[in-house]
Amino acid sequence: MACVEANLKRAKGGDLKVSVHRMEIERIRYVLSSYLRCRLVKIEKFFPHVLEKEKSRAEGEPSILSPEEFAFAKEYMANTETYLKNVGLKHMPPNLQKVSLLKSVPKPNLDSFVFLRVLERQENILVEPEFDEQRDYTIDLEEGSQHLIRYKVVAPLVASGAVQLI
Repeated sequence: MACVEANLKRAKGGDLKVSVHRMEIERIRYVLSSYLRCRLVKIEKFFPHVLEKEKSRAEGEPSILSPEEFAFAKEYMANTETYLKNVGLKHMPPNLQKVSLLKSVPKPNLDSFVFLRVLERQENILVEPEFDEQRDYTIDLEEGSQHLIRYKVVAPLVASGAVQLI
């Protein structure tokens, strides 16, 4: 992006291509900042669960958070605990001064539907395991295809990189 901006500075100011490129750079900046805002909102909404998942991941397993997001989540949790202690819990009886944020904050809804793009062919994906025990509802995911499916069905595929959320 910096390279494109440097090229734009060297270009003629009145050229139509320059203004189109500047608009495209601003659009890219907006999309990226919107994406980052969405991630931060999700971290704030589910911070105990996100941190618990980070704590329980296996050695060598890739993190779902960037180092900056992980630091943000830890700081957010510390600030929330401090706020709760200073504002409310210190005025409670001693037996009620403990609060479990993991139990207090709602869990992410893994039954929600997501759009995904298949990067690697997958066969016999069990789509509705609880729907009917007499019959398996399985599908094959072809490389390059797009689907709308429950997140919990494809969560392992997302983690392995076989599919990509869109």
